[in-house]
Amino acid sequence: MMQEYRVTFPSGGLSLEGDWHLPQAGGPFPAVVVCHPHPLYGGSMNNNVVYSVCLALTESNLAALRFNFRGVEGSQGSYDSGGGEAEDIAAALSYASSQPDVDSARLGLCGYSFGAGVALRAATGNAGLKALALVSLPLDGMEGAAISGFAGPKLLVSGDADPYSYAGELEGLLRGVPGVAEWEGVSGADHFWGGYEGMLGSRISRFFSQHLV
Repeated sequence: MMQEYRVTFPSGGLSLEGDWHLPQAGGPFPAVVVCHPHPLYGGSMNNNVVYSVCLALTESNLAALRFNFRGVEGSQGSYDSGGGEAEDIAAALSYASSQPDVDSARLGLCGYSFGAGVALRAATGNAGLKALALVSLPLDGMEGAAISGFAGPKLLVSGDADPYSYAGELEGLLRGVPGVAEWEGVSGADHFWGGYEGMLGSRISRFFSQHLV
């Protein structure tokens, strides 16, 4: 069982909307902020992958916050090519850590597609963030330095039928990265994860359950 309710929080001068997923009882909980795919292609916090990950996290007794980036649905502002969206992630992490049912020393971040790229940018140098999971990370040649810039445990997941996030390249990206750096390729899954949501949610929640201790 879980509680789910709508919240708003500030990001700079903007107000963003989100949905807060909280296990029924037993806090304070670790918390994970989950970031949605590209706003210009219909991405929002109601995406199938984002919702499935949040559901799996709460079933594993972790709190989860999904939210809409600036300019999406009820969030103020407009698309900012990833820069402002990285600020939105920082604001979401700050909001999650301030909640009375959350252990602010156990924060995680998960992003999917565009949300994975922005999450990687936001995670670099963030000392308060303990673990990072990236689903279907788009590759543009700049990820290696960014991943090395985050010292905590990292998980990269991609489907082997994904034309935007090549599984072999992701695996190679983690070679030589210090600390815990896990990669998993999923046979048959494409960029949209139709039919694989439950399996993906379980893998993500297992990673955070292990590392947000």
